[in-house]
Amino acid sequence: MRRNIETVARMEEKHLTDRGHADRIADAVAAFSGSMTFVVLHIVIYTFWILINLKYIPFIPAFDPYPFMLLSMVVSLEAIFLSTFVLMKQNRMSKRADSRGHLDLQINLLAEKEMTMVLQMLRLIGAKVGARDSLLERDLDQMTKETPVEMLAAEIEDKLPKES
Repeated sequence: MRRNIETVARMEEKHLTDRGHADRIADAVAAFSGSMTFVVLHIVIYTFWILINLKYIPFIPAFDPYPFMLLSMVVSLEAIFLSTFVLMKQNRMSKRADSRGHLDLQINLLAEKEMTMVLQMLRLIGAKVGARDSLLERDLDQMTKETPVEMLAAEIEDKLPKES
């Protein structure tokens, strides 16, 4: 079990170290924008911006009078860039999840094949020692056959609702 944990940890470490410079920046920006520090910082900045431009702070001249058009533009630009960084991170995470899904599928297929072989061996052992059960025999016939993965995938695809 420790070896498996170490393998997973190595895979995750490789994923993190293989990121490019742009991915690292996108991850850092997305992580910071999802923090409470980001929220508090924006509350402080926007509050000061509004107070300055409503002339509640007399020693600082107003630079964006009501209705705060410059503030609206800054917030809009920030939203564009933040959403882009978040989408970049989500795309990378989606590729990572797809990779994990493929690995899971390979492991599950291998486990299924191994279990089929174990059942076939147990069936042979049972036959040699004379242990037979007619109720189990029917299920064993089904379980000792190799699972047709392509057929199962096609059937699942047919049953799932179609995207609109």
